[in-house]
Amino acid sequence: MTVSYTLKVAEARFGSFSGLLLRWRGSIYKLLYKEFLLFVALYALLSITYRLLLTQEQRQVYAQVARYCNRSADLIPLSFVLGFYVTLVVNRWWAQYTSIPLPDQLMCVISASVHGVDERGRLLRRTLIRYANLASVLVLRSVSTRVLKRFPTMEHVVDAGFMSQEERKKFESLKSDFNKYWVPCVWFTNLAAQARRDGRIRDDIALCLLLEELNKYRAKCSMLFHYDWISIPLVYTQVVTIAVYSFFGLSLVGRQFVEPEAGAAKSREPLEPGPALGDLDMYVPLTTLLQFFFYAGWLKVAEQIINPFGEDDDDFETNQLIDRNLQVSLLSVDDMYQNLPPAEKDQYWDEDSALPPYTVATVAESLRPSFLGSTFNLRMSDDPEQSLQVEASPGPARPVTAAQTPLLGRFLGAGAPSPAVSLRNFGRVRGAPWTPHLLRFRAEDGGDLETADRIEEEASGSGDEAQEP
Repeated sequence: MTVSYTLKVAEARFGSFSGLLLRWRGSIYKLLYKEFLLFVALYALLSITYRLLLTQEQRQVYAQVARYCNRSADLIPLSFVLGFYVTLVVNRWWAQYTSIPLPDQLMCVISASVHGVDERGRLLRRTLIRYANLASVLVLRSVSTRVLKRFPTMEHVVDAGFMSQEERKKFESLKSDFNKYWVPCVWFTNLAAQARRDGRIRDDIALCLLLEELNKYRAKCSMLFHYDWISIPLVYTQVVTIAVYSFFGLSLVGRQFVEPEAGAAKSREPLEPGPALGDLDMYVPLTTLLQFFFYAGWLKVAEQIINPFGEDDDDFETNQLIDRNLQVSLLSVDDMYQNLPPAEKDQYWDEDSALPPYTVATVAESLRPSFLGSTFNLRMSDDPEQSLQVEASPGPARPVTAAQTPLLGRFLGAGAPSPAVSLRNFGRVRGAPWTPHLLRFRAEDGGDLETADRIEEEASGSGDEAQEP
């Protein structure tokens, strides 16, 4: 059963995540404790052998080997390889969940399109949605061990009510070497076409909408089947597994607390990595155990969710999904068909704006101003000249020069002043004839004529200076 802790982290408070560390079901401790105990036991065995069973000469040889293994372990790009792999697995895990077929949209279209309050109309609606549920059961039997254990044979599917005996005979009479989860979808389309001919579906638009929803449903069944068929390349999984195991295999030897080399205590820099320093004999390699916990736990996460249709604690609850889909879909197309509450005026009928009431615990939220946009409270310049509207007449395009781009001019050595964002430099090109017609103020709309004349005079003077050699 999926481990859900969403309510526990609904609020970010002190120790919110810390409380989750004490859980056992679905935890990293449950996944990793066997490998962790094995690593500790092997490390302790090597440590006892080094300290008690080896001679002084053998200890020196072992110390050299340990230093070599410690340096070699740092050459494995474990973080990069493992991080990329886990990211790929997590994305694939969520994509598989979104590919599980849900009949919610299809059942609404069936209830709205297939008409008839008599027994024939009810039979059509229930049969159509049952075919859709049958397709999902067949494909989930192919990918989920839980569903296969629940429906090990087609006889169990018949006994569960997803298929009749006659439908089973039709299904088994179809000879195909491939998975036949798509057969109920074909039955669905044929029955929908028959309902259109009988007038139960009143127009072709409704039939088209019904078949479109069925195709979306069938596409999810197909995607789910192909996710099970096409796995992450085996070579990548092998590379990651070998990288993790080899790293900690080297760490078993290289992270032992051994005697330092002659003169190493004086010449070694303080930040040099490796436990073989001789400065402090910890007996228990805390940092190495933490590394094993993180990296091996990371690999265990990928191992658990690479196939979420198994029987792990966090695998998908496929059997509950089947129960939910069948119950909800039959309720929608049968009991709820034409079963509407009377239409009444709502309580805000005569009010200009609707404001639902708050409780005492939430009334403070009503005092907060509504969000109108990130620029709503931006302070604008009080200078009226900044609000004048100008328009540029379309003209021939000019090539962009270094004088127009300060950064480019700096690299090219152009000693031109930076074209500041102002009306004076608007449309200006160095060395080109000045064309004052490019700026026309909307004086006819009530613009400031004196301001416009002053700006044009200043711009004309700067244009004459630009034309001088």
